[in-house]
Amino acid sequence: ASREPWSSREGDFSKARKRLERKPLSIERTKGSEILFGIAPCSVALSQSRRDLFRLFLKQSSGPRRLVMSEFVLQAMARGVPVRYVKRRELDALCSGQVHQGVCLEAAPLRFKSLEEAEKRDLGDEESPNRQLIWLVLEEIQDPMNLGALLRSAYFLGVDRVVTSRRNSCPLTPTVSKASSGAMEVFDVYSTDDLRSFLKAKTAEGWEVVGTVSKPEDVENVPVISCSEFRWNKPVLIVIGSEGDGLSLETQLLCHRMLAIPPGRALHPGIESLNVSVATGILLHSICSQKQRDGD
Repeated sequence: ASREPWSSREGDFSKARKRLERKPLSIERTKGSEILFGIAPCSVALSQSRRDLFRLFLKQSSGPRRLVMSEFVLQAMARGVPVRYVKRRELDALCSGQVHQGVCLEAAPLRFKSLEEAEKRDLGDEESPNRQLIWLVLEEIQDPMNLGALLRSAYFLGVDRVVTSRRNSCPLTPTVSKASSGAMEVFDVYSTDDLRSFLKAKTAEGWEVVGTVSKPEDVENVPVISCSEFRWNKPVLIVIGSEGDGLSLETQLLCHRMLAIPPGRALHPGIESLNVSVATGILLHSICSQKQRDGD
């Protein structure tokens, strides 16, 4: 053993060092907290008062990023949030290898709001009964990247509320906040245990329930029109179905109309639909642009 070549011993040492470097570093977390990651989610969360914030973690750095990081320090000081400078691999470990851009924020989770809270906040709308309202309703969206992208589009395009079914739906995680580019930190998301009863109640209040479909031939008993033909003059719910199955049959039958996006070419079998967040962005732009025009 004493005559073992030096290069072999060096190789063992190198492997041991790499194993040590790969070993996740443990930073003790506040009970019940989660780790937000990325410049936009962390910056927006720091500027709001919607979460309890515990610690800001910044990558030790110099150069162009230094100015961005100094802005974070000022935001954290204004909120009384302690700042810790750590190495990149500590940030990697904190957010399980997600793209953190040198910033992580330990915070209390955001929860869905109850529909009762949404109704209370809308009482002021009774003073202007002709005001066009648009709510986005999500049935069993499960992918956090899709949910984040949906929230980002809804916020940008002027949707008034987002309501999601509680069952089989993605919670409001840090990944959702990152995918929303921080929109989740400023835009309330409501949820309901009984989506169909909610749709029936809004119909009784005079709202129009509009579903969405990628293949019009799959829909029975509900009229299907192109999103470019849709016109509206009263409050509307746009209902989006899950990534794999779309709207359930029970929900489809509660819709007054269904919207489809006409393709720009003959489509190859197997690539006949859009990603749910992309399709929703197109639909919302088509619908919300009428609201903006009519409001001018």
